[in-house]
Amino acid sequence: MTELRSILDEAARQGLISPEAGGRLLPFLTEHGVGVAEAQPAMAAEGQAWSDTETPRFVRGFHDVLITIGVAVALGGLWGLAALYAVLPAIIVLSEILVRRQRLALPAVSLTIALFCWTFLLMSFFFKPGTAFFNDIGADMTQFVAGFPIILGLYYARYRVPLALALCIMSALALVLTLLLRLVQWASADPAFFGNHPMVLAVVFLVCALGLFATALYFDLGDRLRRTTRSDIAFWLHLGAAPALLFSVRLLISFDGSWLDVAQSVSIKTPVIVISVAVLMLIGLVIDRRAFVTSGLLSLGFAIYGIFRQGSATVDTYIYTTLIVVGAIVLIIGTGWMPLRRIVLRALPAAISQKLPPAVLAATS
Repeated sequence: MTELRSILDEAARQGLISPEAGGRLLPFLTEHGVGVAEAQPAMAAEGQAWSDTETPRFVRGFHDVLITIGVAVALGGLWGLAALYAVLPAIIVLSEILVRRQRLALPAVSLTIALFCWTFLLMSFFFKPGTAFFNDIGADMTQFVAGFPIILGLYYARYRVPLALALCIMSALALVLTLLLRLVQWASADPAFFGNHPMVLAVVFLVCALGLFATALYFDLGDRLRRTTRSDIAFWLHLGAAPALLFSVRLLISFDGSWLDVAQSVSIKTPVIVISVAVLMLIGLVIDRRAFVTSGLLSLGFAIYGIFRQGSATVDTYIYTTLIVVGAIVLIIGTGWMPLRRIVLRALPAAISQKLPPAVLAATS
């Protein structure tokens, strides 16, 4: 019944039915024995299987693309000519027309990103968090981060854009991270505690990254058939969770803060990054999230670059070799995604695989 209610709520948000009609339909459908669990076998009987459970719902047609281009150009021009405070009313007016009234998906994403950028500039104007992240964690950093969950949370409450809630959750976890860092720093009575004890910083960051991944799974597993906005929220959360987990691994094996270091020195760092990306790809296969895999490709490229760089080849050779290897991995995973998922799911216990998105092929006509 909970999933049926969420489907009716999603239909109301997309303007297919009114919220009042959705409220009246729920008890009517329930009384007549209609449920999502009963509809699924009927679909299977008709040969309508799910060929892809990760279809993004923020791209619905070129009309959305055209409107999004107009939004980006208009806001870009306004940003260059007007003051910072003049941009927010424009974002709100466009959101009222394009998101709340016309319910256009891709413009909603672009307006949410614009609001995020506006919040970043606003917080940067009032607070200067500094760049020495490994040293003193001051109050300015906490105050800088605190504005994001408030503004993005209010935007989600009004317009129900999944990306807004995902960014709100990620910024809230970033706020928790800064508070934890300041608490540890205060308890140690050492302003440069994390510069002297980088392992503690890595562990705290890893805990927050795992918290973000767990939150994404919470939304994902609550909608295994990917029919509601919970799936869209999980999509964006996974897109942020993968690089956060990779960065945590980088902190655990290297504490100089240099992302390029993995491609500049001969050490255990490069194979560890390769193994970490391979594990993330396996997790992405299990939970059926290509976005989770995609986020690790940049680190994979740097790691493979570091491996080939140790040879005697010229710069062009190992750069292009890296591109070929990464491209081949992407093509193999992309073209064989569903067969690979079926192999992985068969190896899992039934109690786990039944809670994950199905791995079936679409029926051929």
